[in-house]
Parts: sequence; structure tokens; C-alpha cells
Amino acid sequence: MSHDGVGLRAVMRAVAFLTAGALAVPLLSGCGSDDKADRPLAPQDIALAARTQVAEGGTLKWAVDAVPETLNAYQADADAGTTRVAQAVLPSMFRLDANGAPEANPAYLESAKVIETEPRQVVLYKLNQQAVWSDGREIGAADFVAQWRALSGKNTAFWTARNAGYDRIEKIERGASDLQVRVTFSRPYADWKSLFSPLYPKDVMGTPDAFNDGARRKLTTTAGPFKVDKVDTAAKDVILTRNPRWWGEPAKLDRIVLHAVPRTDRTTALADGTVDVADIDASEAQRIGSANGGNGAGSPLQGGGRTSAKKLRSWALAHGLESEKVHAGRKTLRKAITRYLDEQEALRSYDVRKSLEPAYTQLAMNGASGLLADERVRRAVARALDRTELAKVVLTPLGLPAVPVGSHLALAGQPDYADGSDALGGQDTKEAQALLSEAGWVPGGPVKEQKKPDKAAGAEATKAGEDESEGGKDGEYVVGEDNKHPGKPDDERSDGKRSDDKPSDGKNGHEEGGRDLAQDGKQYSGQGGAPGAYAPKGTAAPAGAVTGPLAKDGQALNLRFVLPSGAGSQTLDTVARKISAMLEKVGIRTTITKVPDASYFKDHVAAGDFDLALYSWPGTAFPATDARPIYAKPAPAADGSVNIEQNYTRIGTDQVDQLFDQAAATLDADQARDLLRKADSRIWATAGSIPLYQRPQLVGARKNLVNAGAFGFRTPVYEDMGFLKKGAKVSPSPSKS
Repeated sequence: MSHDGVGLRAVMRAVAFLTAGALAVPLLSGCGSDDKADRPLAPQDIALAARTQVAEGGTLKWAVDAVPETLNAYQADADAGTTRVAQAVLPSMFRLDANGAPEANPAYLESAKVIETEPRQVVLYKLNQQAVWSDGREIGAADFVAQWRALSGKNTAFWTARNAGYDRIEKIERGASDLQVRVTFSRPYADWKSLFSPLYPKDVMGTPDAFNDGARRKLTTTAGPFKVDKVDTAAKDVILTRNPRWWGEPAKLDRIVLHAVPRTDRTTALADGTVDVADIDASEAQRIGSANGGNGAGSPLQGGGRTSAKKLRSWALAHGLESEKVHAGRKTLRKAITRYLDEQEALRSYDVRKSLEPAYTQLAMNGASGLLADERVRRAVARALDRTELAKVVLTPLGLPAVPVGSHLALAGQPDYADGSDALGGQDTKEAQALLSEAGWVPGGPVKEQKKPDKAAGAEATKAGEDESEGGKDGEYVVGEDNKHPGKPDDERSDGKRSDDKPSDGKNGHEEGGRDLAQDGKQYSGQGGAPGAYAPKGTAAPAGAVTGPLAKDGQALNLRFVLPSGAGSQTLDTVARKISAMLEKVGIRTTITKVPDASYFKDHVAAGDFDLALYSWPGTAFPATDARPIYAKPAPAADGSVNIEQNYTRIGTDQVDQLFDQAAATLDADQARDLLRKADSRIWATAGSIPLYQRPQLVGARKNLVNAGAFGFRTPVYEDMGFLKKGAKVSPSPSKS
């Protein structure tokens, strides 16, 4: 789904051609493997409790990345906070179940089904007769019509982020009663369940002015268990209160306060009670775990007396205190340790709830031009990767299943999931080397001296945050050179630390991720690349490894690997180092460039200024609609530019586009699933994006908070959230049993 992924339900997602003579891919009749995961790899972890065990009242303080810029989920700047508000206060005709499949929401629907297919597809919605807006008006056809007209794309005065599905509607009309809505489609649409979720009232959708500006900072009319009471930008709060007109089970909580807390401050916010629940990273999860294990024992401050600065620093380093505090004066360091221990005591009131986020991290290859325009080179990169090992690096330390993702279009447990990776093939060093040889890359060939590395397609001469220096660009280091690289051994950072996408949830495109390897802004050159991804001089090369750089036509095979440099990037650092070491084994070198978080996605991934990049996409229940922009073949636009939509690898084929179109227009679920699996196999075969692992979902929560935490696929049930009654207990969640 941070820069890790794109909110597909809320926002929409340079021409990439295969070179002549590219490796031919045989016609694929279906998915590359029959392996299928029928259930999620990890269950949700929310301290599930019956409503009878939940106390009445209370305020839940919930950390979010930022106060949403808009409460209209169909605008381009909608984010994860927007989605959270919409889920709590607005109708959704369908929600996701534990397997990531859409299910009718009984609070709003008695039923919804296709009642006609010829001459047009017609869907009949029968609404819950108790469903009303907070102003007392019944939810009905007028609201459906207003949303369709706003999102159809026919009136450009509505500043919408997407119109997929709504552009296929021909008309909407009242059914046999006010509680029935008939939607007639001009073209068949398999993903019709994606529509009207969320549904806004007609006073938000009815006019361009209301749509564009009316719901950015307030929602006066709602229809959920909660309503929007206030958006307080000064306090960084969105305050939700019980909706007195809610007809379902009444909310247990009086209020939910969504409070903006930076990722780097989550531990402190939990410890001081600023928030009760927050998405956290692996190091913060470790702190909560150690707090519950008596982390204060062995403190250098125990027993009084004077403790040497050396011992204080040693203890502080071992417990992950910030570098500037560790190396401060003795008095400052003692204060930092005291605060750390106080926080550890407070964190004993919390536990860590963990699952797998409905999002996956991928290695993206820019195929627009340059070295990766040759499909054989891309396939060689892919065949050099041990995806299982990469998944283990991130997930095993967290106690989560380390299974690589086998599909671009679905995640394990979803109905559309099947492992299609056989269309490309697994890790095979010899095959990778053979592909490179076929493409003309040979070891030990003459290399012409380059003044500076070629940039990937679409790059500008110099990007902000990458100042040129005599030794090279700041924030760069080259994998495969002999100069030593200052840093930690590779295995020291395999801590599985994660970040959170917005392309999941948040910022557009990469995993948030902490202290980067090149934060001092210098260029490093190291054999094996990132710290620890190399051995000392004189160490024998691994069996079968290429011992010299590959070259072709005087050019070395060196790929520019662009990564974010901000707080929380340890996971990406670790994964990138592992990937670089795997590539070097087959003769591919990488230059790793660290860039500021703010520019990573916009100025590099989206702009095409990279060869290799790591970022995430959220999972979706509607891949025919939501995934198409990610894998659509780039096409010339009317102004002469190239429209890549969200296909940042710039690699696509007409056949994949056709399969998506066919799947979107096929009302038979089994046939649509087969078409999607064929599309996924062909996406694998083009080797533009390589799914690696499903992202960990870690949540710090008060121990007495129930029905909230790591939700996995399932849509949260906001009315059931609350604090446990005194004396009540909940059974351990499946992930902890």
C-alpha cells in the first residue's frame, strides 16, 4: 500500500518497449503454478472480544501519520487517515472479509446482486430500511446518482482522482420502492462491488463546488457508528463522536481521536499516553516486548553511585538510544537513559499485535531505456534473487511467515491468489549468467572511463538532495568496488524493521523505513556494496560467482539502485544490501543512491530516475480495476508526452492490457479469475517488477484495548472497539497461540 504503496480505492494509479531480439517468452496458457494459499499467511491480531466484555464509553486515541488534507476519499490527496475516517462515518455497500474478499455490509444492504445481463448488466441494491443519514434523510437512489455523476469523468469540473467503474454506468434509477436502487451498466463490469464504498451524501457529491471543497475539512452529513465532530489542525486531531442516529449496534466508545504523530515519535507517544494505539516498526515492537520482559534490569543507573561514561555509552548503544544522545556529555546521557527507563516502565501497559499488512514490497526495474530495456538483463536480475531469503530477512525476526509473494495481483488467502512466478523461474545463478552472456555482457571486457554514471530514463541532470562532489554524488556508494565501506556487518541490521505506503497508506511509493547507511551524505565504495554485503580482501569468491565486472561495448554493467534515506528505512537498507550481494554474484554491480524521503517517489520513482527501486503496492479485492494502471502499457498522450499511469517500471504489453480488459468485463467469477492469473503470468515473464514479501503489520496497543490492532485484510468494525471491562479477559489471538 509512507512511500510504500498507493491507496488504490481512493486514487488512480514514457514508453517501455522490449528491444529487438529480446528473449522470446512462450505463450502462457495460465498461471505458472497451481500452488494456491486458501487462507492468509497470518491471521488478524486485534484482541478479539465479545461486545458483552467491552466497557461502555471512553476515548480511543489513535495515531495517524498526519491530519488528512481532505475527508473526500475520491480526491487525489486522500490518504490513510481519510480512509479511516470514511470507514467510521460513511456507508460502504461492501467491506472486506478476513480473506480480503468483498462481502455485503448488512448495516446498509439487505442484498445486492446482478439481476440482468442482457441486453445490459443491471445490479439491484436493496437497502437496509433503517439506514439514514445523520440529518434523518433515508439513504437512497439520489445519493447513488450524485456519486455516479461526480465520479463518471464526464464533468471535468469535479476534481476527481479516479472514475474506474463509474464511467461504465449508463443510468441509475429508483427500483420498486425507495429502498431499491437499479444501476444499469453500458458495458459489463465485473468489479461492480467496488462501487459506492464509501458512499457520500448527495450534498457532498451534488455540485463541483461541494465535491471539490465542501468535504475537505468537515463532513456535516454522515451515516456510520461515528460522526465527524471536529478537525483540529492546531491540535493535530480529527475527533469522531458517536452518531446518535446510528441504527446498528451502538458504538462502545464515546470518541475516537485520530492524532497525528510522526513515525519517529510513536514509542514516546505510547509511553506518555498521548495515544493508545499506533502502527509501529520492528525496533519499537522490540522495545515493547523487552519492556514486558523486564528491560530495566541491569541498568547502569541501578544501585546509585558514579558510573563511567564508557559504561553508560555501551549500555545506551546496546539499547538503541539515539546516536546524538549516546555521544553527548555524561549528564545528558544519564538523563536520556533515565527517560528511556521511565518509558520502558510505561510501555509495560502495551502489547504488540502483529499480522501481515495487505500490501507487498517489490523490486522495480525501470525498463524505459538503458541497461534494463533489455528483457534478458531484467530476467537475469530476477533469476539472481533468492526471494525466500529476502522474505526471511524481513519477516523471520518478527515471528511472521517468511513466504515470498507469488502474485502481482493478489495476496495469499485472497480468492484470486495463485503463485505465477514459474512463468519467470526461481533463483538460478547459472541461468542468470547465461542470460547476461546471451545479451552480450562478458566478464573482464574493456570498460571506457565514464565521467559520471548514466542516469535511468526520464532523469534530470541533478536532483534536489543529490549534490555533486568531486568523489561522486552525495549519498551514493558503489557495490563491487574494492574500497572499504564504513558500516555494520550485513547480519546486524536484519531486524525486519519496516515502515509503513502511501503508494500503503500514506505517501506515494516506498516503504518508510530509520537511519540510512549514507546519512552523512558521502559517497562510499565497498566491495559487495552496502555495509556487510562484502567480504575482506582475499576472501575466496562464492562458487559459481563471476570474478570480474561484466562489460559490453565499453560499458560496465552497473545499475543505479535508488533508496529513501529517511527515518525508518532500515528494512529497505537491509533488503537492498542483500539484493546487491545477490546481483554481484552473477556479475551485476549496483550504485546505491540514498535520496530524501520527500523526493524519493515524486522525483525518482515516478520521474523514472532509477534503474532499481523498492516500494510497495497495497493489495486489492478488485485487481482487474485497481491493478490495471500499474501494469498498463505506457501510451503516447495527446500533448506528445507518455502516459504511464502508475506503471513506474514503464514495461507493459498489449496482451496484458487485453487480459485486464477481458477480466473487468467478465461476470463469471471463475473465468475472470483465470484471466487475471494469465495476466499475472505474463507480468512475471516481462520481469519488470518482482514481488518480494508481504509487509509486516505491527501495532502497539494498550493491553485492555480490544477489537483493534493488526486488522490484516478485514475492514475494522468501529462500533465494537473499546476497552475491556474490569475482570474480563480475552483469549490469546491465533497469532500468539
